[in-house]
Parts: sequence; C-alpha cells; structure tokens
Amino acid sequence: MGLDYLKRILNAKVYDVAIESPLELADNLSRRLGTSVYLKREDLQPVFSFKLRGAYNKMAHLTELQRQKGVIAASAGNHAQGVAVGAQRLKVKATIVMPLTTPQVKIEAVRHFGGEWVDIILHGESYSDAAEHAFMLEKQAGLTFVHPFDDPDVIAGQGTIGMEILRQHTNPIEAVFLAIGGGGLAAGVASYIKEVRPETRVIGVQTFDSDAMHRSLKAGHRVQMSEVGLFSDGTAVKYVGEETFRLCQQYLDGVILVNTDEVCAAIKDVFQDTRSILEPAGALAVAGLKQYVQTTGQTSGALVAVACGANMNFDRLRFVAERAEVGEQREAIFAITIPEERGSFRRFCETLGPRNVTEFNYRISQEKEAHLFVGIQTRDRKEGGEIASHFNALGFKTLDLTDDELAKLHIRHMVGGRSALAQNEKIFQFEFPERPGALMKFLTELNPGWNISLFHYRNHGADYGKILVGIQLPESDNEALGRFMESLGYKHSDETDNPVYKLFLNSV
Repeated sequence: MGLDYLKRILNAKVYDVAIESPLELADNLSRRLGTSVYLKREDLQPVFSFKLRGAYNKMAHLTELQRQKGVIAASAGNHAQGVAVGAQRLKVKATIVMPLTTPQVKIEAVRHFGGEWVDIILHGESYSDAAEHAFMLEKQAGLTFVHPFDDPDVIAGQGTIGMEILRQHTNPIEAVFLAIGGGGLAAGVASYIKEVRPETRVIGVQTFDSDAMHRSLKAGHRVQMSEVGLFSDGTAVKYVGEETFRLCQQYLDGVILVNTDEVCAAIKDVFQDTRSILEPAGALAVAGLKQYVQTTGQTSGALVAVACGANMNFDRLRFVAERAEVGEQREAIFAITIPEERGSFRRFCETLGPRNVTEFNYRISQEKEAHLFVGIQTRDRKEGGEIASHFNALGFKTLDLTDDELAKLHIRHMVGGRSALAQNEKIFQFEFPERPGALMKFLTELNPGWNISLFHYRNHGADYGKILVGIQLPESDNEALGRFMESLGYKHSDETDNPVYKLFLNSV
C-alpha cells in the first residue's frame, strides 16, 4: 500500500494552484540550537496553508458526473479556503458548511477565493456540528464530500510536501516534524519519505490537550476525545481519520506533545527568522523540533519543520507575545509570601540580586502576610526551580506558577481582588463561544438567587473566550449548580481549590 501512495503522490495534481514552497535555513534558530534547522514554508501558499494541496487534488480527480453535481465540505478555516480555490479553478459548485462561531474574516476569505462557485452555510457551534450537517446534505443532494484529512487523494496531495523536501535537500535529513490534527499531513508526508528515505525520522507534533493521534497510537486503535483544547484550532480534532491512523501507525516514528507556551515561543522563533507570523497550528512542528533537540541532544544532521499555516487572527498576538517568554523558558512566575511588616519588602527585593523582574504585582490584603505575584527572567526551566528553592531557604514561602494556566491567564491581572464580602464563593473557568449572545445565555439561565461575585475576561483573538467567574450560593444548591452547568453546555472547570485563587482572591 505504501507504493500505491508513492504513485498517488507522484501523480498528484496540486501545482495548478499551489507553489513548490521554499525550504529555508532558519539562521537564528539553528545558531541557538546548535544544529541545522530548515523551515518548509507552506505559510507562503496562496491561501497561507498547506490545505490547498489536498483539497485541490481531491477535486481534480473527480469524475465529470461528480463535478456536475458539485462538492460539499465542512470546515472553519484553512480547508474551506482550499476547497474554495479548487471550486473557482475547476468551475465546480461547492457548498461549504462552517460553524456559527466562525470569525467573519474566515468567512470573507472563503467568499473571496470561491466567488460565485461557493455557497456558505453557517450551522452549529462546532466543526462536528457543521460536519454532521454536511454529511446530511451530501446524501440529500448527491454531492461529493471533500474530507479535510481522511481521504486518499487528500492525503496524497499533502504528501507532495514530503516529495519536495527530499528534492530540495539532497543531503541526509535526521528528522522531519509535522503538526497533526486529523493526520492528513503526517500520513501523506510520512508515506513518501519512509518509502524513499526510510532512515529519516518522521515525527508528529500535537498539543497536550488535543492529542487524539498520540492517544490512538498508544492504544493501538483510534481513540475519540470528549474535549479538545482550542488554542491550536487548526489541529483541534477529537477523532483522527481511519486511513490517516493506519498510515501514521505504519510510518510515523513518534509524536511529541507541546504546551501552549511552547507554541507561542515557536511563533516568536519563526518571526525572528522570517518576519512572518505563523498561526498556532503552523508553529507546532517548530515547537516539537525544539523539544526534540533539548530532549535528545541531537546536533548532527538536518532537522526540518513544516511551517504549515499562517492564518493568524491579529488580535491573538497579544496573548502570544505574553506567553512566548515562558514558553522559551526565559521567564518564571511565582507567588511569594512575605511578612506584612516594615523592612520585609526591602529584604525580599535584596534577595533578587541582579535578576531581571518581568512582572511584579502586590496589594495589601492581610495584617500578617503579603502575597506577591512576581515574574523573573531566567536562562532555562532549571533556573526557575533554583530560584524557588532560594526564596524558600530564606524564609519566603514560594509557589512556582510557571505551569499554572489559571495564574497566567487570569490571576496575574487580578492580584489584589480579595474581598471580605466574597463568602460561599465558588470559582469556575469557562470557555464561551466568541459570538453575540453567549454571555446573555449564561446570565439568563443563571439562578436569580445566586450572585456573581467575580468576573474576568480577556479577548485573545480566538473563536472562544476564557472567562473566570465567581458564584455565591448556599451549599444546598450544589446539585442545582451541577444541572445548570450541564444545561449550559460550555466547557468549564472548578477552580475553587486552586492554590493561586486561595492566595490572591479568597477572603477566607
């Protein structure tokens, strides 16, 4: 079957619309890591993503009857734009179902690329809802479904990236790194590279909270996730493809998991080398490559990261810039407790020595203790632990918050928010869809006998918003609260026992 994909890839029809993207040496990143790092610049495609290849290849191989009836696809982003370009170029009518939560900029991009050949239907709150509706329309109208990843022609189209890499770099390649969502890119590239240069390692990269392929490979069968993280929205897939799983199981050498901060650092790395800004999914491969070097110490042989997309929402850059330093392990964040007495503040500052402070928050709140929220520039992750040990040894109780999502997303902006009035308070973090009416739904369904005691929100340019909410209610209403959460349908987590909340916001 591998040879069949080799033939499919060699005969793929992608270059009517796609370019052979350059393979560029990342000078700054190579120098920092002590090895040769190359970027496969799929962000330079006409739709700023590799998705164009697979979508067009699928549509170019349709029969005349299939073209006459038209195609249908479900997508909230890059795949939709690829289908739109294919529809315009091949003069094939395309229906594209997009979630209601899709940002207007993406909807307009699909209209731009598809013109009169594309009809857009907005349906449901997620990709899964949109896909289900698309499957129904496919059967009703006899349309051909253009799958975003689990289709041999789509996989072969993405596989042309592997063909180009080996043609562009004829010297040995240690490893190629690829972002994985549903697995189309990894399956296609791995199928080609492993047949032509089996000694080259092919490694997938996913985020810790969207690792369906990693879980599936570990279990030996496809695993469906109930929830996925949305920061890397281009790879937020709950259930990988049947064919993509088979090929990844056969050809992939492993999967590396990275966190949000590491992805933000990778976006900054690519910007410093290219002055281009990748979307989170587009930077996954770079984040995985960096972790590979740090873990293995590998410094010989070329390493290639596929920069697979640059459809970045500009408003997200604030969040990326804020988290990049932590992701690069150049900043550590701490909650530090010092005596609330004269001279202790100065004594603590003296212990900092020549270290550069990146953030410092404090507000008087108790008679005996003061709690400081401090960011300190570091050389690496190890130094953060050393600093915490140093403070503790000097009598300053220290909590390392560098990996605490609640601290980095909300608490750092709310230090000093403690109130004696916040009795019987429960704290929840929600993910609201970024659309009109989402907050009103929450407020309307909330029991009028309950009081909102805390509310914090920051827009960071995603399809969803992270909200921190405090709710005051009697213990007897806990079951009713559970029913409310279930009926609301928003992803949430109970943060009432989070130690950061207890230090800076809890009145008890």
